[in-house]
Amino acid sequence: MNKSLVIFTILVAGILGYWFWGGEKSYEIKNIPISISRIVCFGDSLTYGYGASQGMDYPTRLEEMTGIEIINAGVSGNTTADGLARLEDDVLAYEPDVVLITLGGNDLKNRMSVDTARANLLSIIQRIHAAGAMVVLGGIDIPLYGKGYVQMYESLARQTGSVLVPNILEDQFGNPELMSDSIHPNDKGYEIMAGYFYKALDGLPFTEN
Repeated sequence: MNKSLVIFTILVAGILGYWFWGGEKSYEIKNIPISISRIVCFGDSLTYGYGASQGMDYPTRLEEMTGIEIINAGVSGNTTADGLARLEDDVLAYEPDVVLITLGGNDLKNRMSVDTARANLLSIIQRIHAAGAMVVLGGIDIPLYGKGYVQMYESLARQTGSVLVPNILEDQFGNPELMSDSIHPNDKGYEIMAGYFYKALDGLPFTEN
């Protein structure tokens, strides 16, 4: 890696850390890519696009925004344990530059321990990082029902050096104009979600296909 690329990587790490945490709370983001040609969106029904019209799920919308290959590896109903079990075949086999994760909602719905969800996500993130990809972790914040999940996503992102989108349903949850049901966005809602992830990748270079 030449000197200019090293400087670029350091600058982007600083920008991303400041954007999410600000000043003294900043932390180093792990595996910031020099260029991005493939992203895997990995998760549950929010990644799969339950409630969206054909081609209106968030990975498809994000692909339109970035112009690069984006693989939808979302499976409705998946818990963090399910995600861990299929990580190799559905994510790592594609050798992505970045992995966007939306997992934990079904753990919360099924009243799984937040510690169990955290341990599974930690294993997922560590294996993705070991493969050389950057992780963007999508958190969820359901009022009066969070049970420590908000804090879990925040601490996990800091511990692992992952980029954090604190709440992928921000401004959508509870808004009937943006939701297809009580849990899943509609077309407009998924577009907003795609925008959150696009903002999380702001400043990184995309290599269009």
